[in-house]
Amino acid sequence: MLEFYYNPRSPMARRVWITLLEKDIPFEPILLNLNGDQMATEFLAINPFHHVPVIIDNGFQVIESLAIMDYLEAKYPTPAMLPKEAQALATVRTVQMVTNNELLPQLITLMYEDASSPKFVQAKEHVNKVFNFLTEILGENSYFGSDRLTLGDIVVGGAISLLVKSGENLNDYPKLNDWFEGLMQREAWSKTELSREEFEQFKRVLNILRKRKWSQARSQIVTAVT
Repeated sequence: MLEFYYNPRSPMARRVWITLLEKDIPFEPILLNLNGDQMATEFLAINPFHHVPVIIDNGFQVIESLAIMDYLEAKYPTPAMLPKEAQALATVRTVQMVTNNELLPQLITLMYEDASSPKFVQAKEHVNKVFNFLTEILGENSYFGSDRLTLGDIVVGGAISLLVKSGENLNDYPKLNDWFEGLMQREAWSKTELSREEFEQFKRVLNILRKRKWSQARSQIVTAVT
């Protein structure tokens, strides 16, 4: 049986979790607490970059959420979650990459910066730009690039869920809001959605990692100039 290494707080792991559930693929969930489990020798042999998600399917290991989702689509093609037509496929890939590159990076700023700070205002403007772009891409369709759920919807929906929990809303984007509310009603989404307590824990852990990276970067700068 396929093994799925995950932690429910990880937005990247939830992408894969939802894909497994939506495709009804049997799997063995292997929970990592991320309090040191990911640094264990056994796990580093699976993923030397010590993060989730990871799957092992009949001995074949795959890391990185988007690669895992593509693998699952190719290996378990029913129900299909990637369109075949060129423009529709490009739409799915576009919204996935825009989410990773333009939307998720703003999340940290919105969660930890004061609402009156220039950084927060700039992040808010960028998020609104992304929301406008996604609204245009979605158009009158039920899902991104298709009339049924795609891997693009899973990636975008997971990111927007975190933004909503951070205090953002889709009131000014009714089409996007209807699409998002429809996702949240699906069984796979309700099963994997973070509770408020889990989200607050996610924020605490993310803040620790954020400060650690800043401290490491500052140390490198000091070392370079001394």
